[in-house]
Amino acid sequence: MKFIKRQFGNKFFKAFHSTKFEVKTLSLGLLASIMFTLVVLLYPADAIAENTTTITPINDEISLKKTIISMNIPEDNTFPWGAVRGQASEFAERYPVIIQIFKGEDPVHFAQVQVKGDGSFEYKFRVRNVDANTGEATNIFEGQYTVNIFKVIPNNDEKI
Repeated sequence: MKFIKRQFGNKFFKAFHSTKFEVKTLSLGLLASIMFTLVVLLYPADAIAENTTTITPINDEISLKKTIISMNIPEDNTFPWGAVRGQASEFAERYPVIIQIFKGEDPVHFAQVQVKGDGSFEYKFRVRNVDANTGEATNIFEGQYTVNIFKVIPNNDEKI
């Protein structure tokens, strides 16, 4: 930097340094704006619905954490699979995650999945079938559903 100052003078250095800072600031601001726009556009309003979570003690060591979320499968869905995924920040080892899917009050689908070593879980299920002979598509799931997710978690030091 000293070479640039000596060779071109302080005016050039100040202008160059100021422009460099403005370009970095503009680039970061533009990048943040683009990322925010993509996040808003990629997630439909139904996917950002509020979750309801309750914790019920089982004994002194573990509790049952129930999370209720909504799931919307559009009428014009073209994807064959749906998935329920999660990252269990806290989980009790050797206890599976239970997933219950309801349409209104009617039970539609139940599943039990193991928690992976990193605390995550995933359950994939078929939402659309295509007949191999006729090519006709049939939607298995369509519309609004309620998903109950049950996880066994260790009790922390606080009373629940």
